[in-house]
Amino acid sequence: MQCYIVGGAVRDRLLGRPVKDRDWVVVGATPEALLAQGFRPVGRDFPVFLHPHSHEEYALARTERKTGKGYHGFVCHAAPDVTLEEDLARRDLTINAMAQTADGDIIDPYHGQDDLRAGVLRHVSLAFAEDPVRILRLARFAARYGFTVADDTRALMRQMVANGEADALVAERVWQELAKGLMETTPSAMFTVLRDCGALARIAPEIDALWGVPQRADYHPEIDCGIHTLLVLDYAAQENQPLPVRFAALTHDLGKALTPAEVLPRHLMHEQRGLAPLKALCERLRVPVECRELALLMCAEHTLVHRAAELRADTVLKLFKRTDALRRPARFAQLLAACRADARGRTGFADCAYPQAEYLASLLAAAQAVNAGEIARGCPQPGEIALAVDTARVAAIEAGKRAWQA
Repeated sequence: MQCYIVGGAVRDRLLGRPVKDRDWVVVGATPEALLAQGFRPVGRDFPVFLHPHSHEEYALARTERKTGKGYHGFVCHAAPDVTLEEDLARRDLTINAMAQTADGDIIDPYHGQDDLRAGVLRHVSLAFAEDPVRILRLARFAARYGFTVADDTRALMRQMVANGEADALVAERVWQELAKGLMETTPSAMFTVLRDCGALARIAPEIDALWGVPQRADYHPEIDCGIHTLLVLDYAAQENQPLPVRFAALTHDLGKALTPAEVLPRHLMHEQRGLAPLKALCERLRVPVECRELALLMCAEHTLVHRAAELRADTVLKLFKRTDALRRPARFAQLLAACRADARGRTGFADCAYPQAEYLASLLAAAQAVNAGEIARGCPQPGEIALAVDTARVAAIEAGKRAWQA
C-alpha cells in the first residue's frame, strides 16, 4: 500500500501558495485494509476514508466510466490494481493531476508543472468532457490564478456546451461553483471563460445578455454593459467585499439588456425592469436569501443612491424604509459598497470620489438617533405615533444634510 498527496495541495505548494487541505490517494489497498488500520469510511459514491489521527481524506485509487449525462452519470472502479497514473488520468486539469510522495518527490505524468509555469489551464484527457462541472471549475481556476485556457481545452468546452452537457448541471452545483468564483481574486475571469465557451448563456442567460448592450452615452459610451459589469465585480473583489456585495455587483444592471440603453431617461426604468430577470436568475440557481435580497435592493435603488445629493429629506427616509436600513444598517452599508463599486467600475474611475456612501451613512445615523420610544410616549393618540416619528426623522435628516453641506 502506497499513499500520495494529490490535487490542489500539490498544485498550491508548487505555486508557493498556502496549502489549506491535503487529499491523499492510496494505491494497492482495499477498503478492508484501511478499515483494519482504523480509517473511517465517509465516501458515499466511491471509497473515501478519514485518517484515524489527522482526519485527512484518503481515497482508494480509482478509475471512472461515463454511463449517462451530467456529473452523476459515472461508475467508479476502485481496486488494488489501479495505478497512480490511472487515477491521475481521470482528473480534470494537468495542474491538478500531480502527486507527491511522503518524501516530497513530485510525480507528474501529464506535465502539470509545465502548465503551471506557463500559466495554462489544460485538460488531462478527453474524459474532461464527461463532467460538465469541470467547465465551472476551470473557469473558477482562471479567476483564482489568472491563467489562460489552452486552445484545445477551449474547443472541447465549446463542444461540451453544444452537446448539451451544460444543460445537465443542477442549480445547487452551479451556484456553489459561481459563489466560489465570485470570491476569487479576479472573478471577472470566470465569467469571461464561461461566456467564451457558451456556458454562461446556458446557466445565466440574464447575465450573458448584457454583452452588446451599450452603456448610456452620458455615462461610459466606449464599453458595453457586460464589460462594465465585470469591471464593477472586480472592483468589489479589489475591496475584498463579501459574497452578497459581489453578487449584487454582478447583477445590478440586468434590466439594461431588456431595453436599448440609448432610450432610457434618467429614472428607474431599467432598474425596475431588472427585477424580473434578477428574480428569475435567483430562483433558478436557488441563490441564498442574503445574496438575493441585497441584489434586489441594488438593482432597484442604485441609481437613486448615486443621486443622493439631489434627494429631499423625506425621499431619503423613504429610501431608508424601502431598504430596511433603520433596522438593518449593516446590509445598507453593503448596498452602499455595491453602489460605490458600480460608480468606480469604469476604466479610469477606480479612484474617483464617491461621497454618496459616507453622506447617506451619516444621514442614516441621524435618523437612527431619533428616540422613537420617547416620541411614542408623548403622543396622545397611538395612531399619531408613526407620523410623529417620521416627522422627527425627516427633521434629523434635514439637519444632517445642512451639516454635511456646511
